[in-house]
Amino acid sequence: MKRRTVEIEGLTPEEILAIPQAELQELVLCGEPIVFRAGTAEVLGEFRIAGPRLVLELAQIDGGGEGVLPTIWQLAKRYARHHRLTEVEWIVHAVNCARPNLKLRRVLERKGFVIERIQGVGDVYHFLEPLENEFARE
Repeated sequence: MKRRTVEIEGLTPEEILAIPQAELQELVLCGEPIVFRAGTAEVLGEFRIAGPRLVLELAQIDGGGEGVLPTIWQLAKRYARHHRLTEVEWIVHAVNCARPNLKLRRVLERKGFVIERIQGVGDVYHFLEPLENEFARE
């Protein structure tokens, strides 16, 4: 069975990776909250580059269920590797939700996320993923 591609704002992950870097930085990696559609979900998040790290901060995910989080996960890793970043940091505000998504919590915990208090942010699910950097071997 072929897995359906989850599009983000109508674009496939490959099309997003093909967007010029300057445009991505201005529209997405701007360190400002943005709302976007990923599959059937509406996502509120903030994305930025901090040194050698791609930081993804997800504040709210409404809807979805068809693989939105795995799509964002793989896209983030591909982007980070392509731009020679060494880590992807995830900050997910799903600890104190008014309507908690128990399935999301199970997925995060299975992936290795832990609840941490981050200064200036509060209690969040946090995960720091070091990336194998194939460029370091060149």
